[in-house]
Amino acid sequence: MSDRSRRHALSEELLRRFGAALRGAQLYAPGHPLVRSNTAGFAEIAGRMLEVSPTLSIALVGDEVVVGDLPTPRGGSTLGELLVKLKAHGIERVTLERGLTLDEVIALVNALTRRLQATMASPDLPWPELPHVRVGQVRVDQRVETSLADMATIRNLYTKASETAARLWETAAEEGVSRSEDVRTVVQDLAQAVAQNRSALLALTSIRTTDTYTFTHMVNVSILTMAQARGLGIDGALLREFGVAGLMHDIGKVRTPPGILTKPDRLSPDELAIMRRHAVDGAEILRRTPDITPLAPIVAFEHHLRPDGSGYPEVKRPELNLATVLTSIADVYDAMRSKRPYQQSHPSHRVLAVLKGEEGRRFDQNLVRRFVQLMGIYPVGTLVRLNTGALAVVARAYPPDPYRPRVRIVIAPDGRRVDVPVEVDLWAVEPAPSRPSSIAAPAEAPRDFDPLTAL
Repeated sequence: MSDRSRRHALSEELLRRFGAALRGAQLYAPGHPLVRSNTAGFAEIAGRMLEVSPTLSIALVGDEVVVGDLPTPRGGSTLGELLVKLKAHGIERVTLERGLTLDEVIALVNALTRRLQATMASPDLPWPELPHVRVGQVRVDQRVETSLADMATIRNLYTKASETAARLWETAAEEGVSRSEDVRTVVQDLAQAVAQNRSALLALTSIRTTDTYTFTHMVNVSILTMAQARGLGIDGALLREFGVAGLMHDIGKVRTPPGILTKPDRLSPDELAIMRRHAVDGAEILRRTPDITPLAPIVAFEHHLRPDGSGYPEVKRPELNLATVLTSIADVYDAMRSKRPYQQSHPSHRVLAVLKGEEGRRFDQNLVRRFVQLMGIYPVGTLVRLNTGALAVVARAYPPDPYRPRVRIVIAPDGRRVDVPVEVDLWAVEPAPSRPSSIAAPAEAPRDFDPLTAL
């Protein structure tokens, strides 16, 4: 049985047990053998699934019940109808975290049953304290529209985050530790923005400047890591821990001589060995930083290791932490598309092609494909030339076909600025040379034009 088939089978059994436990709890006393059996079965399967993923979400999305990233037609699950009823109480999603106990599952089933038996939405119903369970509503990030006011607010947030990253860097260089309070503050704000307006925030990661590359790279990797994690159903405190790990992944470079970090030529073997020490140095700095998430030193140490055994430091790890893998993908993506003293920037579609070419060797195949779907071949904020010769800014990725995003036409084929950008869903129009219907190539922005102002 393939891994995906096994996950489907586990998901279906998970839903069957969960639905049976909720139905039984409405009919019988809490200690009834049928209720106990199905509740224990649900807890056992959830525990097995949480061994390979730190979180597990069960959500009602449209006509489907989604377990993690696997959709199931609602008609095929008795749980689906129960979730429809729970929706009236503001519950469309149940998220379980690693460490879940049977007692928590029993309390969860009882709490949900009380709401199912209520005649109307009852916000006053008590909710038990469950450390590894969260319930809430489904947020569909792709439906969030971006206004100029949103973009200005998020740009200001991004600027402040980069300034904080610079202070963190200076503190680590001078004191040998970082300020965990500053780290938490900046990641808290970024995590909230990822949840509320992911598209606008991802667009800002396309900012190019060699002067502040180190600090914008820290922020970009944090954003891109959290965006990936959120797509996997991770949120709340754990999402922020992933963001902290992404922000601080390269902090060990404060101990790398600047002449090596910015050298425009190929590093000598001795220089390469010094540069590679930043993984160990970063783990040591973060290990000594009070109140930092334990994920941070792990990711700093592992982010240049690869599943196929390559990379550095030269240690063998049978399995890398999920936060490490997501950070590594974000790190390579942002580094390749950034201009630095020793390399030219690469357009995003070429960077994504490189990542896809490393599927199964340097990077997990499924996670790379999810990343490509997240960013789109042409990420939000990218300026592109359409088949008509007009220039447009990508406004939204379209996961089913990453080559056909939503775009806003800002410059006509004759070079005139468009007063009111024209929005086109390329996935919804038939190809035709006489009208905007496809992307011909990425485009360089005119010197006096910022594509992000069109979002």
